[in-house]
Amino acid sequence: MSTAGQGAAAIDDPRVIIDESPMSRLQIAAVAITVGLNALDGFDVLSISFASPGIAAEWGIDRAALGIVLSMELIGMAIGSVLLGGVTDRIGRRNMILGCLVVMAFGMFMVTTASNLTMLSIWRVLTGLGIGGMLAAINAAAAEFSNRRSRNIALALMVIGYPLGAVIGGSVASLLLRGGDWRLVFEFGALVTALFIPLVWFFVPEPVQFTMARRPTDALAKINRTLARMGHRTVAALPAPTPEEDRASIRDIFGPDLRRTTILVTIAYFAHIVSFYFILKWTPAIVTDLGFPASQAASVLVWANVGGAVGGAVFGMLAQRFALKQLTLVVLAISAVMVGLFGAAGVQSLGGLAILACASGLFTNSAIVGLYTIFARAFPTHVRATGTGFAIGIGRGGSALSPILAGFLFDSGMTLAGVAITLGLGSAIAAVALAGVRLRLDTAK
Repeated sequence: MSTAGQGAAAIDDPRVIIDESPMSRLQIAAVAITVGLNALDGFDVLSISFASPGIAAEWGIDRAALGIVLSMELIGMAIGSVLLGGVTDRIGRRNMILGCLVVMAFGMFMVTTASNLTMLSIWRVLTGLGIGGMLAAINAAAAEFSNRRSRNIALALMVIGYPLGAVIGGSVASLLLRGGDWRLVFEFGALVTALFIPLVWFFVPEPVQFTMARRPTDALAKINRTLARMGHRTVAALPAPTPEEDRASIRDIFGPDLRRTTILVTIAYFAHIVSFYFILKWTPAIVTDLGFPASQAASVLVWANVGGAVGGAVFGMLAQRFALKQLTLVVLAISAVMVGLFGAAGVQSLGGLAILACASGLFTNSAIVGLYTIFARAFPTHVRATGTGFAIGIGRGGSALSPILAGFLFDSGMTLAGVAITLGLGSAIAAVALAGVRLRLDTAK
């Protein structure tokens, strides 16, 4: 083929059309919905934290049992991320999102019918499965609906959606808990989750990139319909599949070239998540134990997520000017200190606790944004999604371990200061692991 012919073929690639064209209203709407879905995830995951003081008081359960309950949806998330991520690549982003929303809404509603810890745990695991599967789908969807210029911004906004959802949901939960019934939190979550189903149905078509990769018999017609809805020109034929589309395999990330990177980034994410979820899961119970009502405990957790949203945005701006790995290492180190201070500072006032929670959320979530960005820099293109999915899926184990470990440490008689310092070490361990990772796009290292 001539050079001119190759250029024409490249221009007719639907992926190039999306990459190089301005964002249409449909694309903006689809990305905005993924931000909202991640915000919904932020509320769903934290709903049990908002309700935990009321559950403990009503059922008379101890800290160890409460820690197990706090981890149930996180266990479901870990399973969902690992197992349903692969399913997403077979059935599509849209179908997975819709299916997971149904599961999440059902699980949230059924929590309100639970009369014991066993049934409550079952419904929280089911909700977690839906959240884990949805996370795999919305990460891909946000990237695939964006053009080249807006892709990083879209992904950053999606990550920030999580603490924003916790802030908004936490504010609502604080109002609902003034009525005294923790079940209202889950009824609200089920309703909002269900409202996203028609939004996804009408405004989130299957991304062109997924249809290109799967190549069903009517791929050209489906792609052209989506391009037309986006306001872009259609194509007469599809380019041949690239070799990389057939190479992605979990075996590749454990080959000689990537084994060390895979292990280190997975350890880093797992360890930091232990610190991250200690703040998110135990803050309401800690504040309640200090003598404050459940509604005010929820407001402190809201401030932790305000800090998380601000930290994610600030980190994104700083990463434009400073080396990504070094910036993430600094943030992880400060995160370890702030999580320890949250328990060890001996603050007894609600305002002081809110300030410490906000600062802890700022640095712990900034590190999450840094780690997500590092995943994209540590793996080559053909296994980037595979490596990222593996690290996140295994890392969810850290989210499940965190509240369980804290619960048993409290139950063993360890003070709040001791538990906070111990759990804060997760961020320090993450920094040590991350220091050994080489970023492929960092020419300075």
